[in-house]
Amino acid sequence: MYKILLLAVSLFAPAAQAAGPTQMNVVYDLYRNGVKLGQVTDTFARSGSRYTLTSETRATGPLKMLWPGNIRLESTGVVTSQGLRPTQFRHARSDAPNKLATARLDWKQRSIAYQYKGELRRVSGLRPGAQDQLSQLYQFMFAPRLPADYSVQVVSGRDLNDYHYARSDGGTLRTPLGALATQRYQRITQKPDEKAITVWVAPARNNLPVQIRVSEDGVTVEQRLVRASVKG
Repeated sequence: MYKILLLAVSLFAPAAQAAGPTQMNVVYDLYRNGVKLGQVTDTFARSGSRYTLTSETRATGPLKMLWPGNIRLESTGVVTSQGLRPTQFRHARSDAPNKLATARLDWKQRSIAYQYKGELRRVSGLRPGAQDQLSQLYQFMFAPRLPADYSVQVVSGRDLNDYHYARSDGGTLRTPLGALATQRYQRITQKPDEKAITVWVAPARNNLPVQIRVSEDGVTVEQRLVRASVKG
């Protein structure tokens, strides 16, 4: 779903592979204002230096009317010595195929080509280290180290935003993988109406995101880890 992170990529360096898994399947329960809404299933696969990362959100139960279709996010790109470097991001809804949003990242030109409802537009100003809405979460697992705090550009299917995050002790969270000590990354907002984002990662599990919380316009959406299979 809504999903952070750092990179210090040289645009002209060869795409050396970083540490990190080759395959992942991660499932989260999804809550809206404390009420279970459905599940999010994220999958990651790497072939050589290329990767594909997908996220499928499905609502269940009586709240399914809020999201009658599935939401699918897809990030594709390259794994470098500094982590994930996305080259394309897609945001799709099964109940609204006309709302497919695509962002193609051109690292040589430092620009992004957006396509939405037949409209094409190009935005310049892409900076080294930018992540997309999905890769930002899993970049924690591929970056050389966990940053203390950092600024990062985040590309969605329709825009480009500058985020600033600070790290703190996230305490111990009880998960199906056991009690895990976590580090918490919280977006530093400048205005009361800005989207608040918090991510808890578990260093003992290769910085796997175990809980994600997004609050905006009086609504809090939270993902809580259910199970994870990580290989490589």
